[in-house]
Amino acid sequence: MKKKLSHYDAAGQARMVDVSAKPAGKRTARAHAFVRIRPSVLKRLPDNPKGDPLEVARIAGVMAAKRTAELIPLCHPLPLSHVDVDVTVESKGVRIVSTASTTAQTGVEMEAMTAAAVAALTVYDMTKALDKGIEITDLYLLEKTGGKSGDFHRSRGKS
Repeated sequence: MKKKLSHYDAAGQARMVDVSAKPAGKRTARAHAFVRIRPSVLKRLPDNPKGDPLEVARIAGVMAAKRTAELIPLCHPLPLSHVDVDVTVESKGVRIVSTASTTAQTGVEMEAMTAAAVAALTVYDMTKALDKGIEITDLYLLEKTGGKSGDFHRSRGKS
């Protein structure tokens, strides 16, 4: 059985989903992104003339989550109760994990994904003068809780 996509009306045109009949509930989401950076560039992060790229990326991710409905056309504006972006330097780059939560009628997956994506883009922006070959990879949802579809936890075996 084919699952019907809720962002299309009977005529096949895109529409914003009406969530007014849904009860508000606590919803959370965590997303991931990775910025692959050469070790020589990673060593230079503390000396970046533009400032600390990791802290700027963290703040950019939080700000982006709050603006998701302005960036993704059919997203509902949500009263976010919490957003966090964790930025960690590893041997092959920078790992970003974002978290978003709300009590609302729809989920916060897009807010968490937007936070991770914009944080990754900010790391690139802050370091591109050192290396144009930096790659942003592995943007995905780690988990979400709440809502009619229930909880989702990405399989541990996937990276």
